[in-house]
Amino acid sequence: MKRPAIKDYLRESRLFNLRVGISLALVASLALILFVRLVYLQVVSHRHYATLSQENSVKPLPIPAVRGLILDRNGVVLAQNFPVLTLEITPYQVANMKALLEELGTVVTLNERDLKNFERQRRSRPRFESLAIRTQLSEEEAARFAVNRHRFNGVELRARLQRHYPHGGLAVHALGYVGRINEAEAEAVDKAAYRGSQHIGKLGVEQSYEDILLGEVGAEKVETNAHGRALRVLERIAPKAGYNLYLNLDIKLQAIAEQSLGQYKGAVVAIEPKSGAVLAFASTPTYDPNPFVNGIDTESYQVLRDNRDKPLINRALYGRYAPGSTIKAFLGLAALEFNQDPERTVFCPGWYSLPGDTHRFRCWKKDGHGAVNLHDAVVQSCDVYFYQLAVKLGIERMHSFLSGFGFGAKTGVDLKGESGGLLPSPAWKKARGLPWYGGETVVTGIGQGPILVTPLQLAAATAALANRGVRLQPHMARGFIDPKSRELQLFEPQPLEPLALQNDEHLEATLRNLTDVVHGAGGTARGIGLTAPYKIAGKTGTAQVKAIGQHEVYVEGAVPLHLRDHALFVAFAPVDNPQIAVAVIAENGGHGSSTAAPIARKVMDYYLLGRDRPLVNVPAGEAD
Repeated sequence: MKRPAIKDYLRESRLFNLRVGISLALVASLALILFVRLVYLQVVSHRHYATLSQENSVKPLPIPAVRGLILDRNGVVLAQNFPVLTLEITPYQVANMKALLEELGTVVTLNERDLKNFERQRRSRPRFESLAIRTQLSEEEAARFAVNRHRFNGVELRARLQRHYPHGGLAVHALGYVGRINEAEAEAVDKAAYRGSQHIGKLGVEQSYEDILLGEVGAEKVETNAHGRALRVLERIAPKAGYNLYLNLDIKLQAIAEQSLGQYKGAVVAIEPKSGAVLAFASTPTYDPNPFVNGIDTESYQVLRDNRDKPLINRALYGRYAPGSTIKAFLGLAALEFNQDPERTVFCPGWYSLPGDTHRFRCWKKDGHGAVNLHDAVVQSCDVYFYQLAVKLGIERMHSFLSGFGFGAKTGVDLKGESGGLLPSPAWKKARGLPWYGGETVVTGIGQGPILVTPLQLAAATAALANRGVRLQPHMARGFIDPKSRELQLFEPQPLEPLALQNDEHLEATLRNLTDVVHGAGGTARGIGLTAPYKIAGKTGTAQVKAIGQHEVYVEGAVPLHLRDHALFVAFAPVDNPQIAVAVIAENGGHGSSTAAPIARKVMDYYLLGRDRPLVNVPAGEAD
């Protein structure tokens, strides 16, 4: 039988007491360490951590600056700011953003676009910054939220200023608009300058003069409680409002230009020759920029984007058109500069062929003009004369001369994204691996073929003629004024390389020819000159859209509207003291004489006489 083990109670007692002692020593050591740390935090580092604690309850909040106004040359407001109610969320005060947004959506309407914009802001903005989730709340929505305010920690109803364009689509392609900052812009801009701001200039003057209009952001230090609710403002640095920008545009003249284009797609650009000031900058059709300020909805944008008339395109700045016979105003001067006898006559049978070639380049007048000299060719817009002139001058000399007027290059206007047009040359084609053909020289002489110009280029070149060869950079902005000091600072005209002419009399002779286009017995624009109380120098143009085969006959009524010729007209007035130069392009408008010239006349009448006048019918038989 096995005996039971005898326990050593004394030994076990000693072991137990040892373990208890070690445990007590360990607890005492930890307590001592905690006490020392507590003394360090509460006594030694009291001031440091007290400051940090205070800073945790004091939040720096940005105060966005008031964006500067945009006004026309007469002080009419074109872009302004008006107060709207905005619902804003401060992310750091929200424990569960998803739950908050779902609950908030039961009180006010939150669509998918609102949520996407808010999420984009959250990714790019500091968590303590207040971010808009809805703008332009109705009074009913604002009241509904105010009643339920206690349910939404971190959400505030604020009054903010929003950009507004009181004239809607009028001058939209000149003004542009502001819109919400997208992700690419958020990476590119100075984040400090845009703290508290969610908008930036997107197009036009709003974009080009963003630095002047934006202003400087302010800040305030706000003491908050444990729930993030503001208790008091400790310090405030006032924001500096943006400068008010004055344009050279005359908004009434702009309205005349847009209205005169009517249903035609096209552009009207008017420039003051002596300063380069852009007086009108019309592109039609237009669109209302106001929906773009807070983000236009997808359906509305698709309607604009897919519209066959392309209202979003700034035709005055980006549109590239064949200049048609308006180019003859400049090549007529080239003929004199390159010693072509102005009295030499050319017989126009209604067509022209290069030596040794049977291809016929037709004149707009089917039966021809008969014998014409330079004066007759400009006044009657004889194509055959300019076909032959182009061959005599050669494409290189034409390219060199026309580039002196700024064709083929950007004008330097103070708008971003300007097109430079296209002034063709053999070198240009060679760079593309293609040969230059003699027929291209021929058609360039009447502004057809590969040559392309913008309405702004045409207006600037016409202003150079009016200004007797002195060229100035077109300028949209007139100056800016500080809303505090009220000091107006004007922008100085920027001179460009003047025309290098051999003989000033050549220019005067050209201007006499252009004056007879409007006031002469056989002038193609005689219709607008019949009752004009001032002298106008101008040139009509018709740019072919659809190519016509050698054995085809162009019948305007039988051609679909979108394939009909473009109508062009360039002019300036008064001839002896030019105050306005105008370029008009009416897409698919047919003849420059019957469509584009009357538009220019209305624009010049309003600017020079202070009132618009009825359109003048063009006598039958005159075209181009």
